[in-house]
Amino acid sequence: MRNRHHGYNGNHSSMSPANEGDGARARTILTPSSLNRLARDLIEDALPLVWVEGELSNVSRPASGHLYFTLKDSAAQVRCAMFKPRSTWLPFKPTDGMQVLARARVSLYEARGEFQLIAEHLEPAGEGALRREFERLKARLAAEGLFDAARKRALPAWPRRIGVITSATGAAVRDVLSVLGRRFPLVEVDVLPVPVQGNEAAPAIATMLAAAAAAARHDVLLLTRGGGSLEDLWAFNDERVARAIVASPIPVVAAIGHETDVSIADFVADLRAPTPSAAAELLVPDQADLGRLLQGQRDRLVVRQRHRLEALAQHLDHWHARLQALRPGERLARGHERLLGLRRRLEQFVAHGSERRHARLAKALSRLEVNHPGAHIQRTHTRLDTLQTRLCRAVVHAIERRRMSMAGLARTLQATSPLATLSRGYAILFDADSGRVLRSVGDVTAGTALRARLVDGEIRVRVMGE
Repeated sequence: MRNRHHGYNGNHSSMSPANEGDGARARTILTPSSLNRLARDLIEDALPLVWVEGELSNVSRPASGHLYFTLKDSAAQVRCAMFKPRSTWLPFKPTDGMQVLARARVSLYEARGEFQLIAEHLEPAGEGALRREFERLKARLAAEGLFDAARKRALPAWPRRIGVITSATGAAVRDVLSVLGRRFPLVEVDVLPVPVQGNEAAPAIATMLAAAAAAARHDVLLLTRGGGSLEDLWAFNDERVARAIVASPIPVVAAIGHETDVSIADFVADLRAPTPSAAAELLVPDQADLGRLLQGQRDRLVVRQRHRLEALAQHLDHWHARLQALRPGERLARGHERLLGLRRRLEQFVAHGSERRHARLAKALSRLEVNHPGAHIQRTHTRLDTLQTRLCRAVVHAIERRRMSMAGLARTLQATSPLATLSRGYAILFDADSGRVLRSVGDVTAGTALRARLVDGEIRVRVMGE
């Protein structure tokens, strides 16, 4: 649906009140152009794109490049217009009497008030049916996986024999043979003739594919033909041909029509080429490239051969040296030289061995002298004298230390002895009976017998009273 803005000015319509007593009301007055425009907008907004099939008549193409024609059937007709640039893109030339299929939008030609169709696409009616059948078959085979890249096989890099399935008299076979002869004359080419157009073409192509697969003579098969209309190429859209290509154990290359032409055979083939000549170039290598490759291989072979010869020459020199080394004179000379060497080594070994034994004997005598009993006893006496001297000296030192320690203790004892106190006029009282030292006057009573210790002896005393 398209949104349109309706603008009506005073030139196209008017609103004029008319007084008719108390029942006055407004009237809308439309001009023919505004009415046609309103009708056109209503029609275009209400109706979608439609497909119309009919016969062409009154076809005209003025200098503007637009295309005008009438579509009719046995009961009616409708005027149509197709504007640039769509009219210039048509792959065919519309002529009176041609049956066509048009995709168009419904409209109204305002200037005349005539109903018309604005065509956006136009194709021959038969081709439209074939196109729909093509799309249905393509969708079904694709759903079965016949177009999958994983199913397709790689082409041989160096095919020895190619089978070309095409018309024996068409331009395609001449182009293929010309390119193959120019690029790689060594390849063998078998032309497997089949009709490539008409009702008998599809079964003949399928049969030839099966026969070539059974013969197993070819490394690759090329299915090709020149360009044409969809009806001309329809044999290559046949399901029998597609399934024969899939069933072939030999890789199949399809080159159907021009680069813009696409067929079911192109989809199921192991490789699609845009044209027959391009297919021939894809199938075989270029002899110039092959010549350069062979030259490179030859150069590498020469280099490798030279290196091999150099290695063999070096190997031969090595064996010649070994052969020279195996001559009797040479062997005797080497043996004599080896004998002299062994003799020198023996003399050196004997001389070195005698020196080592003398050294070991001198070392043993030295150890024996060191370990002689007399020397050991002498060392022991010397050690005992030393120890005795050290012992006497240690005893004297110990006695002197102890004497000095005793003198110090005596002085300390003398200083702290009670007898020293008594010498200054003091006395120590003891209970005569218990011998207990009296420390307080409370410890005695009148008549208690006591002993008094003086510095030079004891006396007995008795307490007379307090």
